[in-house]
Amino acid sequence: MSCGERVAPAIVAASRLVTERLLQENKVFSCGNGVCGPLAAIFTQCLSLRHRIERPGLPALNLSAEASTLSAIAEQHSSEIFSRQLRTLGVPGDVLVIFSTGSNASSLVQAIQTAHDRDMFVVSFTTDGDQDLAALLTNNDITISANNAEPHRATEIHLLGLFSVCELIDQQLFGGAG
Repeated sequence: MSCGERVAPAIVAASRLVTERLLQENKVFSCGNGVCGPLAAIFTQCLSLRHRIERPGLPALNLSAEASTLSAIAEQHSSEIFSRQLRTLGVPGDVLVIFSTGSNASSLVQAIQTAHDRDMFVVSFTTDGDQDLAALLTNNDITISANNAEPHRATEIHLLGLFSVCELIDQQLFGGAG
């Protein structure tokens, strides 16, 4: 309960940022390693297909999804599995949404750096163990942090947070209560 109250303003801010960028015809990219990869997939599915209401799809791409691309990049540039894709597909104004439960993964560090190099915004679902990621974030970025939570609990908090962000996006773009 206390975590929900603490992250609620960041959830609202993230939904507003993504909505604003979608209205400007930008795209949303998501990524995460390990258990966070499926969170990125769920977020992308909620945007590109639907969350709770039937509506047109929104431009979203999960950078963690395509196994052959990931393995090809990882074979030569393992820490660049997300950043190489962002350099190819990302444009200024797009949004990168990352998911991490305290790993400070170099692939996520490089993804954030690439997003900033391309003048993209970043929304991070993190924990207090992600100091390397947090150090890269700017005032234009938004952090939804499951502080003081062990990885499995953080994943649950992130899942609830991503569903809340998606519901607010739907409300802002398509109206109604969802």
